Amino acid sequence: MSAPGEGNNLRVVVAALIGNLLIAISKFVAAFFSGSIATLAEAVHSVADTANQVLLVVGLRRAEKPATNLHPFGHAVESYFWPFMVSILIFLLGGAFALYEGVHDLIALASGHHDESAHGSRLWSYGVLGVSFLFESYSCSVAYAEFKKTKGELSFNDALIRMKDPTIPVVLAEDTAALFGLGIALLSVGLSDVTGWGGFEAIGSMLIGVVLGLVAWFLASRTHSLLLGEAATPEDRNKVEALAPTVPGVRRVTQLLSMHLGPKQVLLALKVELDRDLDITGVEKTIDALETRIREEMPQMRYIFVEPDSDYTLSLDPDRPIETKTTAGR
Repeated sequence: MSAPGEGNNLRVVVAALIGNLLIAISKFVAAFFSGSIATLAEAVHSVADTANQVLLVVGLRRAEKPATNLHPFGHAVESYFWPFMVSILIFLLGGAFALYEGVHDLIALASGHHDESAHGSRLWSYGVLGVSFLFESYSCSVAYAEFKKTKGELSFNDALIRMKDPTIPVVLAEDTAALFGLGIALLSVGLSDVTGWGGFEAIGSMLIGVVLGLVAWFLASRTHSLLLGEAATPEDRNKVEALAPTVPGVRRVTQLLSMHLGPKQVLLALKVELDRDLDITGVEKTIDALETRIREEMPQMRYIFVEPDSDYTLSLDPDRPIETKTTAGR
């Protein structure tokens, strides 16, 4: 079963995929007839974006696969792996190509091997880049509207750093980079047209490569952190700590460890102090009641492991190193 919001994620990604594919085709046509290097860089950028949307759809679909003996915690981590691959592709297919083409064109200009007369009418570039800017603006507005729904009360920056579902932020980052790239391409084409010097387009291509490289770096660092296994949000951890003592027989949580396996799947491990007069049967019933209560209030806590432990105390600050207790120390 899909987690809440996954259907919206898929619609946003598919819409972006179709739009980027059509935009990529039109940019290649414009680049062919105009001979614009900046437009060509933008065309390759759109191809990279189209490939990225395909990978995001693959990730969303594969994340829904059920658990198996080989993968007992399911495949939700696919939601993190494929966006990480997207960040790599943004750099390789988009950023690296744009940088290469820009540097190559500047070298050709400096050496006198660049034929300015090879350029056709730049009206093709103006038309396609302008229309692409409108389409990308609409796509970006749709992604941003969905982003606002999912970020809740968090600020924009906090949401980008703390959100556990990278799909919408990835689409939003791609669309934002596309808008910057289109603006740079339009400006560089215009300057080349007015001055007659093709170097502006080469510089524009290089700037597009830098923009894509920065976006790729941010997305790679964010999705890499999620792949390593981030803890549940402070709000969720505090809620678990508050819920536990409301269960009869539970005094307090002495240690809380958590890890997001996917956007809506969390592995939760607890050490709890129980009432001292509980027998074995009472301990089992209390732990079962605690797990049930947490799942009722927080369905994202998919896998819960509870260990009774009365003499263990640890600060629940997630940034502190985890202290362990050996058997001999019990």
